[in-house]
Amino acid sequence: MSKKLLKSGIIVSGMTLISRILGLVRDIVVATLLGSSVAADVFLFANRIPNFLRRLFAEGAFSKAFVPVLAEYNAENDPNKTREFIAKVSGTLGGLVTVVTLVGMIASPVIAALFGTGWFLDWINGGENAEKFTQASLLLKITFPYLWFITFVALSGAVLNTLGKFGVMSFSPVLLNVAIIGMAIWGAPYFDSPDTALAWGVFLGGLLQFLFQIPFLRKEGLLVKPTWAWQDDGVKKVRNLMIPALFGVSVTQLNLLLNQVIASFLITGSISWLYYADRLIEFPLGLFGIAISTVILPSLSRIAKKKEVAESERQRQFADTMDWGVRMVLLLGVPAMVGMMILAQPLIMTMFMHGKFQLTDVLASANALKIMCFGLMSYMLISILANGFYANQNTKTPVKIGIIAAVSNICFGVLAIPFGYLGLAMASALSAFVNASLLYRGLHRLSIYRFSRKTLLFTLKLLISACVMGALVSYFSPSLEGWFSLSFGDKVYWLVWLIALAAISYFGSLIALGIRQRDFRA
Repeated sequence: MSKKLLKSGIIVSGMTLISRILGLVRDIVVATLLGSSVAADVFLFANRIPNFLRRLFAEGAFSKAFVPVLAEYNAENDPNKTREFIAKVSGTLGGLVTVVTLVGMIASPVIAALFGTGWFLDWINGGENAEKFTQASLLLKITFPYLWFITFVALSGAVLNTLGKFGVMSFSPVLLNVAIIGMAIWGAPYFDSPDTALAWGVFLGGLLQFLFQIPFLRKEGLLVKPTWAWQDDGVKKVRNLMIPALFGVSVTQLNLLLNQVIASFLITGSISWLYYADRLIEFPLGLFGIAISTVILPSLSRIAKKKEVAESERQRQFADTMDWGVRMVLLLGVPAMVGMMILAQPLIMTMFMHGKFQLTDVLASANALKIMCFGLMSYMLISILANGFYANQNTKTPVKIGIIAAVSNICFGVLAIPFGYLGLAMASALSAFVNASLLYRGLHRLSIYRFSRKTLLFTLKLLISACVMGALVSYFSPSLEGWFSLSFGDKVYWLVWLIALAAISYFGSLIALGIRQRDFRA
């Protein structure tokens, strides 16, 4: 089992790596084109809303509800029944999302006012941020159809994942990044404002991802005609699981969205600084946390439905798989957290300090990144621990925990307003810790999972190795003034050298502490 999971994890991580690298290239292009200007804040705002809804209707809540039920249908070994189930789910979900998309496009000014309240108040009172509100309303009309495309992408990806075809869905975001980069480079000159070109890049990226899935579904014989079936038993089960999961798996995105509302009252650049810091956090989170989470959910769902083994054996297999997932995300997540905290300024300076992105933007984004790093481990553990509930078709517990975490984020965010955007970054990190802690407590109370002694000892060795790594990287890294004086090529050279030093010192320390291949087995 562990070899198969590891192989699947490597495939997903590899495809995700390509996507994340292109995502960083996309962000570099956007930062060069827009910096932390009004246009940057507006585009990032307009892009955040459909992405939040994507987590609700697409790969987030939907995947957590759909995959366990699909595993039940696959277990019956009746392809026709499985095809019928997929057709009914796609038709019902697609119908709902079509309505939401159309409402979102028509009501874009209302949405802009709701989530950009500060801009809306300026628009009413003729303030300096009035143009942000009008432009955000326009861009939302362009970016909202992305929700429709990505919903069907997520559905096809979930179907292919249950068949072990993880690479297709993992590669799809590459097309979004290519579309935005293409519009930024070649499309921007044809628009009055470059943020409009980027919004059309989002639209085009969603369309390309949608079209990319079709040949793979056809090859597997699962390209079906969507059918509306609201009262179908299978659809009801997905629906009942999905409704509470809508909130439960979207807490992180909801927290970011709430922060965006508060940030709309802060100085221009606040949204952009938080965005670029969040993008760097998303790199290891997607590469390790979400990749491993994606791989183990189908396995956990199959184990939870095994009827041919004793209950005690099923619980042991389930706990072992969960334990493996925790160890894998911590293995690379811990050094990523320490490394990004130490190299925050050099990383952002090297990648984003071009064009309109200035040194003040580097310092502001780096400070936000350092604070967000405190929540990285919590974000990663959330993606693994929540699967313990979803695989057992328990979505009510995560949603209760999600509500507590969201309320705590609001409280932290309000208390942090005097500290500006940095306070919002800390609020996100604290609420993530609350979320992860409560998820683990819930799993422990239900006797589903608790950290094994092996995993606790493994984690201690990771922390010691990461501290050794961090000390060496900090010692050899140039000062801020030194980094600023380097050319772009020299910055890249130093980063590559320091990352190599980090990898050698980290894994060398792990070997010295006794970590061996057996520690990576489930």
